[in-house]
Parts: sequence; C-alpha cells; structure tokens
Amino acid sequence: MTWCGTLLLVGVLVGGASGCGPETPPAPGGPPSVSAPAEPPSTATATAPGATATPGATTAPGTTTAPGSPTADPHPAEVLVEVVVNGGLAGVRNKLVVHYDGSWTSRSGTKAPRTGRQTPAEAAELRAALEDPAYARVPERPTGGPVFDGFQYYVTYRHRLVVSGDGERPAALQRVFAALPEGGPPTNP
Repeated sequence: MTWCGTLLLVGVLVGGASGCGPETPPAPGGPPSVSAPAEPPSTATATAPGATATPGATTAPGTTTAPGSPTADPHPAEVLVEVVVNGGLAGVRNKLVVHYDGSWTSRSGTKAPRTGRQTPAEAAELRAALEDPAYARVPERPTGGPVFDGFQYYVTYRHRLVVSGDGERPAALQRVFAALPEGGPPTNP
C-alpha cells in the first residue's frame, strides 16, 4: 500500500480527510455522523512484547507472516475481534475485545470493565465463525435503512471493519454475534 493509500485508509477510519486527492463522501447508507463509535475500532492488533505488527516481520517468537496474510500461529494475547456497539434508546457506547486465547474484556459506558474467558470450544466456535468464507462476504457498510433507536455494530477482525445495524443481520454476521461472550454484542447500558 502506498503512503497516500495508507493515509487515506487512516483518514477514512477516523472520519477525516487524507489530503491525498479529492475528499470522498461517505458511502450511501453509511452510519450517521452522530452514531460514531465511542472509541474508533482499532486497526491494529496487540502483539507480544518485542514483536512487531509490520506485515512480513516477526509477530511472535518464531512466527512470520507474508505481506497481507494472517499470522500462522497468533500469539494468545493478540486481539481476535473487537466489537463496538452504539445507539439504542439509552444511547449506549460499549466495547468488547476478545483475544485469541478466549480472554475478553467488555466495557459499558463508565462502568468498571468486565472480564472473562471463553472455554476452548467457545473460542474455537468464534474463530470458526470469523474465518467462515461467508463472513468475508458480509458487506462492510449497512445496505438497508437505519432502524429508529437501533444499535450500530462495528466489528473489526483482521483489519477489516464491518459496520452493521439492527435491521440487517446476514446469517454469517449473526453466527459471529452468537459466538461472542455473554451471548452477543454488549448492548446493555
């Protein structure tokens, strides 16, 4: 990816302009500006101490990746998936982060974070749902109209952000939601 392309990607993810050509308006049916995540979904995964997140570089002791390919054996502390939920009648701003080892942290508003760990079988089911080729075909932006007082879901997996609303839940996305800890995305205030 070129420097300008990288700058454009970062600009799009944070909702700003890149300065690399004409500004592109948001995609039709995209999230309204008032429904931006409380914290933008991260575009980088956690790495082990001393490791780098640069493609083609060592990401965990003894593990390398080719540019553009996922890590063969991710470090257990690496982020598997991040889900940010905004909206609803109560105006929630919640975040769930699940690591490859099944450990997770959920933050709801200003409450103290909750933590836990999925069983190995539950963690495997979540990984299988995310690695399903059908999930790779889930649209990255909402395709239907917004649901009044509905939730918006920002799901980041392997540097790919999928934004969805309550009115659209493709089966592959629903399978991911069903495999998340605590019964799905964190929607409670």
